[in-house]
Amino acid sequence: MAHWRDRSDRASEPRQETACYVVSVGQWRESYEREAQLSEILALTHALGNVVVGCETRELRRLDPRTLIGRGTCEAIGARATAKGARVLVVDAELSASQARNIEEATGLSVRDREGVILNVFLRHARTPKARIQVEIAQLEYLRPRIRGVGLVMDQQTGGAVNSRGPGETASELLARQLDARLEALRHAFGKELRAAETQRNSRSNCRRIALVGYTNAGKTTLMNGLTGAALSARDMPFETLDTTSRSLTRHGGDVLLSDTVGFIRRLPARLLASFESTFAEAREASLLAVVVDVSDVEWRMHLATTHELLSRLKADAIPRFYVFNKADRLGTPAAEDTLNEAAQGHEHATLCGHDAEAVTRLRDALIRAVRGGRHVRLLVPYAATRAMSLVYSKCRVIAAEPEATGVRFDLDADAMVLTQLEKALAEAEQ
Repeated sequence: MAHWRDRSDRASEPRQETACYVVSVGQWRESYEREAQLSEILALTHALGNVVVGCETRELRRLDPRTLIGRGTCEAIGARATAKGARVLVVDAELSASQARNIEEATGLSVRDREGVILNVFLRHARTPKARIQVEIAQLEYLRPRIRGVGLVMDQQTGGAVNSRGPGETASELLARQLDARLEALRHAFGKELRAAETQRNSRSNCRRIALVGYTNAGKTTLMNGLTGAALSARDMPFETLDTTSRSLTRHGGDVLLSDTVGFIRRLPARLLASFESTFAEAREASLLAVVVDVSDVEWRMHLATTHELLSRLKADAIPRFYVFNKADRLGTPAAEDTLNEAAQGHEHATLCGHDAEAVTRLRDALIRAVRGGRHVRLLVPYAATRAMSLVYSKCRVIAAEPEATGVRFDLDADAMVLTQLEKALAEAEQ
């Protein structure tokens, strides 16, 4: 079953090279799910600076292994898209290389699938060397099986080229070797970036760290700016933030740091999750996760479920949480407190608008109280208890340290979970 509409701007003809026709495919139980998924892929397409000349939704009842939606359907979609001046067909699904080629053949249009669109959005918003390297690695891994027919006549052979394997090497094989060489160089450069990031995180080991996490465009960066006085770009656009940025949350002492992280999205490509592993490490190593939810979005429960799923994949689901139900000013009727309590799963939460200065100040105080929770203890750590010593310096706030004959007597603050780990490490050292 298909639904399609004309969303072209008839007052002005779009630039041909950016004219896109969008097809959102899926299996939906409710009409709002269909509309929400379509809105998301349209936002991602617009984030690339493209003009959308038309769009439609297509319900998947039977998967065609060659084209996903059937050749006849592809030809009909291609005709509608071409009539509107489209040059690119955006398909909101993860396509195999052969499926993409078959759809291109049936429609006569260049095809981008969901993963390709998200990768290009990431590339457009990558600003630091580390982010650019991560995105390029993911892009080259995505392109590697798709090089047949990309920019070259792939049935042509090269002979005697410098650094080639000699006569008989096809252009696709040459391009594959070039991609592999570039990937190797990028991974080497990324190793240096990882070591620098690890050094930076180690320098903050005595600080309590709060990570803002949540679905893309939930308002994390706006909250980051309000909570810390930063001036980060917070445009209303998917994946505006790709680089982890940390600022002090406390005006004096600087013992609490707040980090803004890359947003989550449903069906986040696995290769992006792998490429941004070090960026997501900021969430995995935090003392507290501030889970930001755009409560005005009709699909906010699905967004929250996606966030929980990805936190679990990142092995960060055991970290204490504080839920921030953001953009409450956009709600016609305030969300029921029972609903929010259930969504927060028993954790502390706050409901606010990220542009409300007083509400943001109250949130800052609540986050500081939450992350400093735990107990103040004084204990002796033997010099031989190296694991316990490492936990003290990496996970606790050390107030004082007094060397003694057999070890170091610490005066420190620690979360209950960390104290349990410390007790276990000390017991193991005594055995």
